[in-house]
Amino acid sequence: MSKAKAGRTRDVTRHVRLLPRSLKILPFAALLAGCTVMGMPGVQQVSLPDPPKQTELLPGAQREHQRILAAYGGGYNDPKLEAVVVKTVERLIAASERPELKYRVTILNSSAVNAFALPSGNLYITRGLIALANDNAELASVLAHEMSHVLARHAAIREDQARQAAIVSRVVNDVLSDPQTGALALAKSKIALASFSRQQEFEADGIGVGIAAKAGYDPYGAVRFLSSMGRNAELRPRSKENSALDFLSSHPATPERVLNAQANARQYVAPGAGERERASYLAGIDGIVYGEDPSEGFIRGRRFLHPKLGFTFSAPNGFTVENTAQAVLGVRDNGSQAFRLDVVRVPAEQSLSDYLQSGWIENVDKGSIDAHPINGFTAATANAKGDQWSFRLYVIRFGSDVYRFIFAAKHKTPESDLAFRYTVNTFRRMTLAEIQAAKPLRIKVVTVQPGDTVEKFADRMATDRPLERFRVINGLDVGDRVKVGEQVKIVEE
Repeated sequence: MSKAKAGRTRDVTRHVRLLPRSLKILPFAALLAGCTVMGMPGVQQVSLPDPPKQTELLPGAQREHQRILAAYGGGYNDPKLEAVVVKTVERLIAASERPELKYRVTILNSSAVNAFALPSGNLYITRGLIALANDNAELASVLAHEMSHVLARHAAIREDQARQAAIVSRVVNDVLSDPQTGALALAKSKIALASFSRQQEFEADGIGVGIAAKAGYDPYGAVRFLSSMGRNAELRPRSKENSALDFLSSHPATPERVLNAQANARQYVAPGAGERERASYLAGIDGIVYGEDPSEGFIRGRRFLHPKLGFTFSAPNGFTVENTAQAVLGVRDNGSQAFRLDVVRVPAEQSLSDYLQSGWIENVDKGSIDAHPINGFTAATANAKGDQWSFRLYVIRFGSDVYRFIFAAKHKTPESDLAFRYTVNTFRRMTLAEIQAAKPLRIKVVTVQPGDTVEKFADRMATDRPLERFRVINGLDVGDRVKVGEQVKIVEE
């Protein structure tokens, strides 16, 4: 949950993230959009089209660049890390079929695990992905995949397909009078677009593995990283809002991609060949921020703290909390309850009771509106009703902003309402000492000593599910042991 942040590609931008004014009462998951494409074509040889003409960022690409920075927390500025990424990209470019193409790389300040490319040759990779990888071969597999989208002009083709689908949609709405025929035509156009995107992703896998292998990297790095990525995804709460920032929201599901990567890698070398450069890679990521940047708000257990904005609150027992660029989300373990906190600007002269019934959310029970202070802040609350969820709304005026808690329960009970009131009543200003003590978690690279075990390292992890996370960030399967003299990653404050 963020206000403003600077980023560089070497471009600098500033942005403000505020939520839209209106929210519809939908199944709560819809308030919290992403999709995962499935299926795997066979391994195939690919002929690349003519390269696009490359110029400086055109206005459309520049606007898209700004939107990406806004969605992913801006740029992550770390010269040592940038040198690792740029060196890998340059090596991949030299090994590609189009070494004359130029790429601009941006490291995004996001804990999401993602990478993508624009038709202009802009490559984006999150620090969350970099922290998950364990060697240069794994990093190269991701960067080569995204470079392949540029080489094969996938993004440009996808834009053309999207425009065609939009035309079909307009024809269906404006011309066809038979609703069933129109719906079928629109569905077919969308299916064709999704299938084409699947093909693009696996085509990029084939090209990317080839580029990495020709550059001298271990082509099985893709297999290792995709496996780690799938296991990492299993540890995260899967709210649909944040999944849209995740690699799996726009790429084929991991099991299919692992099989495809293995088949492609076997075309070049046997397992164990090729360079991994693990030691130099770990040296480059030592000290990288892990998880959320405190300047954007962060989570410790059930507690959320935002030093820059100066507030904190705690979620109810049994909730998993997640911070996104747009909101703080919480989901009860069994999925029966959830909440969302976001921030908007409301004119000082408008009362919060009036704001609750101003139309920003539907089906508010006006008779339930009640204005009363919360921890010294002006506040108001109301109930709302959806088809499958019951909602309790709280709005709190904090400085020049208004914070909106939207609590949802499939079956509203006195106990659930009590849990929601508990959370709201924990909303308060952070003390100066709390703000000064807020530090990010960071990756620390350490050498395994005699007597060290996976369990001992897990005890040093300042994360949730420390044992599972230690294994995942180090690419260790259950039962694997650490070896004396090797280097591993731990997460510390």
